[in-house]
Amino acid sequence: MPTVLTYTPDSPEVRHLAAADPTLGSLIERVGPIEQPLEADHYASLASAIVSQQLSDKAAATIWRRLVTALGGGPSPHVILSADETLLRGAGLSRSKASFLRDLAKRISSGSLDLARVATLPDDDVIEELLVVKGIGRWTAEMFLIFSLGRPDVLAVDDGALRSTVGWLYGIDGGASREAVAAIGDAWRPYRTAASLYLWEGLALRRS
Repeated sequence: MPTVLTYTPDSPEVRHLAAADPTLGSLIERVGPIEQPLEADHYASLASAIVSQQLSDKAAATIWRRLVTALGGGPSPHVILSADETLLRGAGLSRSKASFLRDLAKRISSGSLDLARVATLPDDDVIEELLVVKGIGRWTAEMFLIFSLGRPDVLAVDDGALRSTVGWLYGIDGGASREAVAAIGDAWRPYRTAASLYLWEGLALRRS
């Protein structure tokens, strides 16, 4: 399993995307090389994804730091399960997110969710396994596939930032729909993860 995703002009992913979609190729050229480290701690990756839902990156990072500090270290399953509700809420978690973290911790502790085994499964099966956890939807599972497992062909059509960039890049008034992103992204197979990372990086170019 890779520890970092690296894309340069000579990468097969970049060569394929530039040839298959010149519009995306122009964006890739503007963005330049990408190096995306992967999260080795799969449990922490899912826990932080739950915390981050519907928050800005800055707000999510602040709450995560508060949670780590309040728990005296990493929020392991045992620590989450033994933590007082007031402590979790005091770190900035909503009641629902606190319950979601507890559900994830219970499943990990009981062995009903074995992330080492999950990491060996095909993409669709990984998503199916994760969807049983309260608070984990398809978007969170797809972020896990990209940023933890480094799977090469993931396109999260529910991601608002990705749809926004696609709308800007391809001149779609009002932003790109899920269906539009899926249709445009069909040309990016089997490297839709690389395309997604470039689109996320491209969001900064749109705002500049």
